[in-house]
Formats: sequence, C-alpha cells, structure tokens
Amino acid sequence: MRVAVVMGSDSDWPVMQKAVEILQEFGVEHAVTIASAHRTPEKLARFVRAEEEAGAAVFIAGAGAAAHLPGVVASLTEKPVIGVPLAASLGGLDALLAIVQMPSGMPVATVAIGGAKNAALLAVQIGAVRDENLAAAFHAYRQRQAAGVEEKDERLQRERKA
Repeated sequence: MRVAVVMGSDSDWPVMQKAVEILQEFGVEHAVTIASAHRTPEKLARFVRAEEEAGAAVFIAGAGAAAHLPGVVASLTEKPVIGVPLAASLGGLDALLAIVQMPSGMPVATVAIGGAKNAALLAVQIGAVRDENLAAAFHAYRQRQAAGVEEKDERLQRERKA
C-alpha cells in the first residue's frame, strides 16, 4: 500500500509529521510534499497524478484557514482523501468546517483538528481491507493500545491503595 501526504506549507510539518511516523511504524510506503492549492495548483496536480501512477491508495491532505487543499486533491483523484484540519487561525475551527463541508459528491474524510496521527491510522485501516499483513499489524497496534490502558489502570489502582 502507498499513501500520499500533502500539506500547504512547511509550517504544517510538525503536525503532519505525526502521520508520516504512523505510516513508517506500519511499514506503509509513502510520499510527502508541500503544494498549495492556491499558490502552486499545477504542482499539486502533478503530485496527485504522479502518486496515482505510483500506486497511492489514499491521500492525506493537511490544511489550515480556508483549507481548500483536501477538496482540491479530491477533485483530482478518485482515491480516498483524508483531510487534516490545521490550527492556522481560529484555533483550526475554520479549517475543520471548510474540510467537513465538502459539496455533495466530493467526499473528504475529516479527522480532528491536528489529527494527523488518526488520518494515517484511517489510511492504514483502508489498506487493511485488502492487505492481511496490514490488518494483522493494525490488530496488534490496537491490542498494544488496550494493554497500555490496562497498565495505566493498574498503576492508578495501586496508587490509590497506597
């Protein structure tokens, strides 16, 4: 499986890097670029086309403020697009609303403001539908999460008894 990650500015990297880290953790092939829906639309179109040719199954697009990037990516591909609203202004609420309010017929999945990690996990889940190894890795990830909660609860219970 391959995932293409795009963001509109280098200032988005600290958040979007979390998506890349998850993709790396799962061994998912990926590409990352900076391309603006407004300033470099031709570059964005070339990136989407190149990634489709390279076999990208999912696109993750992070954007703040007007947050047009995920929608423009969706207009250029028939692959699933996951939008990550970024807190560029108004705490990211403007970006969240812009991404979640895509017009009918142009879906973009939307995660929480700054939710790049969940965007990558959703991409992994999409890939796991057809990839048994990825499904097993995702299952193991969820098991580790559950074990972590149990460990924290045990620690809390011990501390409360002390």
